[in-house]
Order: sequence, then structure tokens, then C-alpha cells
Amino acid sequence: MMGNTLRWEMNAFVGFIERQKNLYRRYWAWEAVWLLYNLVSVLSIGYLAAGLSTLGVERSSVNLQQTELYLLIGALLWTYLSMVFFEVSFAITWERWEGTIEYTFMAPIKRLTHLLGMCAASLIYGILRAAIIGLAVVALFRLDLSHANWLTALALFAAATLPLLGLGIFTSILPLLSPEKGEQMAFAVQGVLLLISGVYYPITVLPGPLRVVGMVSPLTYTLDGVRQALLHGLSLAAALPDIGILLLMGVVLVPASVWCFGRAEVRAKRLGLLKRSG
Repeated sequence: MMGNTLRWEMNAFVGFIERQKNLYRRYWAWEAVWLLYNLVSVLSIGYLAAGLSTLGVERSSVNLQQTELYLLIGALLWTYLSMVFFEVSFAITWERWEGTIEYTFMAPIKRLTHLLGMCAASLIYGILRAAIIGLAVVALFRLDLSHANWLTALALFAAATLPLLGLGIFTSILPLLSPEKGEQMAFAVQGVLLLISGVYYPITVLPGPLRVVGMVSPLTYTLDGVRQALLHGLSLAAALPDIGILLLMGVVLVPASVWCFGRAEVRAKRLGLLKRSG
């Protein structure tokens, strides 16, 4: 009996990944536009750093190559992290727009299976898009990654997955709470994360209150750790505290976000907020 239930849930899990793939295929033109937008954003940051010398910044006063790497790594990581966050948090918006949200919520599957399927599809798609942009960056910029510790960077990258998905699921609750303004609120959350997480600067330059908030953002530890690994060869042993913090955040955020999503789902059903409008 348990084996049949597990097989049923696994089939549903794969089905959600397949459905998301079909959505990407259906709206491939829009996906191409967003890919171009992400690519241009990353390249703009790279050329900003490369052009500092033309603005009177002396190489003796700042290591322009290190600055370029610092900004490019931040821009590339933010592209991936924000894309996964966006896809997970907008899962409900997608469902409502397609007119399938009521059917999904009535399906005889666990809500955890539904959410994890959406998260897995977002992760796979985010990695593919980040890889395409990364190849373009390598081709257009002379990057010196001779000191990079790729094992540490990958370990930090993997550890950041759980808290990132937890944040995405939390934000996906917003369209359930407010069909009219939930999408805009999700953009606001993304903007706050960009501000406090040190994407283009260390959080030490932030005012005290923002710095404190930045210290509880999992993206802060991800960005700082991966930068240290790629720029300065941070060892895996030295990265263990950050990896531990990220895993702990994930262990807290994912179950808490799934529980809160369940409460928001009950409320949305009671108030009739699932129906697509417009």
C-alpha cells in the first residue's frame, strides 16, 4: 500500500516537472526575451567594471580585474538565484493564469509533492539559463579563475538551494492572499533581497539596520561564500560554517513555508480567491 502511494506521488512529482517544461515550451518566445534580458543585465555589470579605468579610477588604487570578477560573479549568481526565486514564487500566478489552480488543489496528491515538483522544475531551468549566460560571460571577458576552489563553490551553491526554495514558497503565498496585488508584492520582496544580500557590494557598507537584516538573508552567505571560493580559493573546511548556516536555514524555512502555504490555501478556498480574473 505504501509502495503504491509513493509511486503515485513520484509520478505526480515528475508530472509537475513535465507540465512546467511544456509551459516553457509554449511560451518560448517570452523565455527567450527574459534570457536576453538576464544576459544583457549581467554583461552591463561586467562592462561597468571594465570601464572604470576610463572614469579616472587608477589601477593602483583598486584591482580592476578583481572588481570585475566580484561584480560578474554577483550578477551571475543573482541571475540564477532570482530566477529560481521568481519561478517558485510565481507558481500560483502561473496556475491561476492557466486556469488549472482549482484542479491542482483538488488533485489527490500531497501539497508537498506539488510544491517540490514546481521547485525541481525551477531549479533545472535556472541552472540551464545560468549556464548559458555563464558561457557568454567566459567568452566575452578575460576571467582569471586560476585560484578558484570549485568544490567549495558547488557545496555552497547546493546548500543554498533549500533556503532559496523556502523563501520562494513563502513568497508564492502572496498571490493566494491577494490575487490583485500578490504579484507586485513578490517583486517587492525580490527587490528587498537584492538590496540587503550584497549582490554588488559587501553588506558592511549598508546602514546598521539593513546590515542586520542582511545577516539573516541566506543569499548573503551564498554570495559571500561563492565569491570567496572563486576569487580566493576558500577551502571546504573554512566554508563549513556558512554551509551549516544555509542548511539550518533550509531546514527551518522549507517546512515552515509549506505549513504556511497550507494555511493560505485553506483561506483562499474559503474566500473564493482561486478563480482567475481578467
